[in-house]
This record gives sequence, C-alpha cells and structure tokens, in this order.
Amino acid sequence: MLHLYGGIEAGGTKFVCAVGTGPDDLRAEVRFPTTTPQETIRRALEFFRDQQDRLGGGIRAIGIASFGPVDPNPASPTFGHITSTPKPGWQNVDLAGEIRRGLNLPVGFDTDVNGAALAEGLWGAAQGLDTFIYLTIGTGIGGGGMVGGRRLHGLLHPEMGHIRIPHDRQADPFAGICPYHGDCLEGLASGPAIAARWGAPPEDLPPDHPAWALEAHYLALALANFICTLSPQRIILGGGVMQQPHLFSRIRAEVPRLLNGYIPARPILDEEEMQAYIVPPALGARAGVLGAIALARIALARHAADAPDPPIL
Repeated sequence: MLHLYGGIEAGGTKFVCAVGTGPDDLRAEVRFPTTTPQETIRRALEFFRDQQDRLGGGIRAIGIASFGPVDPNPASPTFGHITSTPKPGWQNVDLAGEIRRGLNLPVGFDTDVNGAALAEGLWGAAQGLDTFIYLTIGTGIGGGGMVGGRRLHGLLHPEMGHIRIPHDRQADPFAGICPYHGDCLEGLASGPAIAARWGAPPEDLPPDHPAWALEAHYLALALANFICTLSPQRIILGGGVMQQPHLFSRIRAEVPRLLNGYIPARPILDEEEMQAYIVPPALGARAGVLGAIALARIALARHAADAPDPPIL
C-alpha cells in the first residue's frame, strides 16, 4: 500500500490540513480559521479521520509545521507544545500531543518556517543546496533554514523575525509593534507594522509609496546580518508582503550596498547572479503544508526504525 502522509500548517490566522505524498500528489486539502485550541484541533482531527475512512487507512504519519515559539526537541517534556506565543489562548498548548493521541499516529513537529524550508529544499527553490534560509514576511516575520543539510535548531529554534536592526528614529519615528521588543525586525517590517505606520495595509500601497523603500531597507539589513552569520547559499523570501514583486529588486540592490564588498562571493558581487540568490519560494503558498508532509515522512521513518526520537534534523 502507498504510504500517505498528513500535514498541518498551523498558522496563527488559519490551519491548512492536507493528505498526500508531495507537491505532485495532494489527495485532499482543507483550510479553516485558527480559533480556540479546542475547536481548531477538533476540526483538524475530524478532517484526518474522514480522510482515513475515505482512503482505507492509508495515512501513516502526521507532520505539523506550526506558528511559534514552539518546543521542537523530542527529548523535552514539552515537545510539541506552542510556548510563549502572543496569540491569545494558545500559550502552552500541547498541539503535537493532541494530534498524536487523537489519531494514534507518529507525529513530526517543527516551526512553520523550518517546515517551509524543508519543503523548498526537497522540492523547491533550494534543491541541491545544504545551507539556505527561508523567511516569511507577512502577519509576522519568521525564519527557518538548513545548515549543513540539517534543519537549524539549538537552544530552541531560529527566531529571525526578532533580531534587532538599526532604527533611525529621525527617519522613521514609528515605535514598532512587537509586544516583546517594540522595534525588532517584525515590529518594524511585518505586514501589520506597515499598516500601522502608514494607515493602510501593504496591498493597498502603490509601488512608488515611500513605504517600500523603507521596507526594503529593513529587510536588506536583516539579510545582511544573516549572510554574515549563516553564509546561506540562497535566501528564499515568502509571505504576503513579498507579493509586491518590486520589493525583490529593491532588496537585491540594497543588500550589496550594505555589505560594501566585504563578502567576496559572486551572488553578492554579480548583479545577474543576485537574481538567483534572493528568490521567491518555488512552492508558493503550499510550502508550509508541504513542509508538514515532509515532517510526517521523517516521523514515519523514525517510527519504522524503532529508534528513539533524536532532536529533529
């Protein structure tokens, strides 16, 4: 029997649940708003139970790519929990445990952006690379990535959206909206930050609006930091804010200016190669849920090997 996998892209705004094996084989998909944990998890469980009945029990594992912060370490007593999220009602929710108990299947778990990075590495814009990052710029800003062919973890997981970047308060007096840090990257450059600063959502601002030069500057500052610390072979930028195509050209021009010749690598120094260095996700909006399916594949492989679950790769 063909092994099928369930994937949950657990977003702060919506959940996306799907069943399949990869980008060319998604058998079913559903989206619904993220409300209370009890209601949202119940809807996810109902979807997978219905699909198990329809498919004759073919789903072998579930992967969850979740908004965070989360605990992705299987050796931790709070593995699979959403932890200190600012989303009301979701602090300390045992998301992976509820899904595992409800379906009696192996469960893989990671951040939504690490999941998206995994999918882009397997099937998308980072195929063949072992060190790259994926950033999503939307309702929040998050980052995940692969370093040496392994998903990046350590003390917890990357929180690239909360790095501190230079903030010239004379040029931009906006205080920032992050409830934890004020003017971190997310507080200055997320979709809600743009809307709060300019009084209109990003999709309503024309390409020549001054918002975009400032947005490109803040994102380029972040990328310059990530290039210096992680040395990624490619940077993938997704999320709703990056639906503005002109942002890519602005960021690609600003990053070399900020680095000022210090990184002697052709993608930084060569304008043509830069086009293939900072890119949109090849999987588009499906990167998150496909990353969850990839996490399910890993979880099943570990379960089949009857191996103790090491920290997620």
